[in-house]
Amino acid sequence: MNAYLRQLGTSFRFLAVATPLLGVLYPLVMFGVGQAVASAQANGSIAQLNGQPAASTLIVQAVPDKETRFFFPRPSAVKWDPTMSGASNLGPSDPALAKAEADARTAVAAREGVPESAVPQDAVTASASGLDPDISPAYAQLQVPRVAKATGLSVAEVEKLVADSTNTPAMSLLGQPAVNTTKLNLAVATRLK
Repeated sequence: MNAYLRQLGTSFRFLAVATPLLGVLYPLVMFGVGQAVASAQANGSIAQLNGQPAASTLIVQAVPDKETRFFFPRPSAVKWDPTMSGASNLGPSDPALAKAEADARTAVAAREGVPESAVPQDAVTASASGLDPDISPAYAQLQVPRVAKATGLSVAEVEKLVADSTNTPAMSLLGQPAVNTTKLNLAVATRLK
């Protein structure tokens, strides 16, 4: 019984030390480091439109099918609903996935006025979360003529907006360039005023 009480006492002493250290001090230090080193990211990467918070650049914003003034993101199994996240879970050999990609390729080619062979792969495949705002520069470039025509902006102006919204990986070692459609569409919306 005496050994049991000693172990119980040791457990309570550890709890008394660990709770303030790991439950209070450590989270406060991490919060402070996050605010000091990467404030925008720590606060949700909120983009502004006309001086007001508009959207998080970490999450895709849905574009209605009939809307031609904005850049379309990748397809989404969750219909770009930020309250949920997920993929279709269809495997690469599943005929349903092949049909969905073929249908999407046909729709994108018709919308952009290009042959189906010109449609990049990310235009017809969803990200794992269904909420990824990034598209390839090739998919963004494919959409430039349509957006320029619909907005009245010149092709050069729209290409500049695409370039400004393109994220390049550090020294090209950590991935490929990607265009953030949330940032890009907010930039287009700003120019429409």
